[in-house]
Amino acid sequence: MVGSANEADPATPAPVITIDGPAASGKGTVAARVARALGFHLLDSGALYRLVALKAIDAGIALDDAPRLVALAAALDVAFTAAGVALDGRDVTRAIRGEAIAEAASRVAVHPGVRSALLARQRAFCAPPGLVADGRDMGTVVFPQAGTKVFVTASPQARAERRRLQLAERGVVAAVDALLAEIHARDARDRSRAVAPLAPASDAVVLDTTDLTIDDAVAFVLARFAQRSA
Repeated sequence: MVGSANEADPATPAPVITIDGPAASGKGTVAARVARALGFHLLDSGALYRLVALKAIDAGIALDDAPRLVALAAALDVAFTAAGVALDGRDVTRAIRGEAIAEAASRVAVHPGVRSALLARQRAFCAPPGLVADGRDMGTVVFPQAGTKVFVTASPQARAERRRLQLAERGVVAAVDALLAEIHARDARDRSRAVAPLAPASDAVVLDTTDLTIDDAVAFVLARFAQRSA
């Protein structure tokens, strides 16, 4: 089920599963499969920051120009469909998945104003029958009331190798050492930002996927949701 920011009904509470974690931890794949298994809506919050970064780059806006970035975020014309992601009516599904945009998104996300501008838009995805929200601060800031919170992590080496394989599937050759350096830099930036630093929610369960398959991780989250919902 594809999420839409127009579907929320604040009078009808819906169950929320938050899946947070660092870059390349596998949280996005796990979230998508959990949402599909439950028939829930899916929020890829990272895509919103990537879209702001992409639009800023296309418009020639510096990634440290907070006021202009906030304006972009507040007026973001985005649609998530079964076919992918559209920005201003243009399909940008592949464009936002590049390493350059991922790096830019991490720089965009450090600005408190940008995060505030996107907060209401993220919460609007919560609608029946339920939502799986994937990001960095879903369980701590965006959906603190969520009944099921999972923080997905993995060793930096495992994450770098996974990222290398993802890029290879797209025909992009990347060195593991370079990807590992980028992951360390992104982790440091995400953990040290002033607003909503990357960290597990106090009531989240930490899932280390270094030695797990995707099937194992999905099964864990589904079991956790069933247990918390009982």
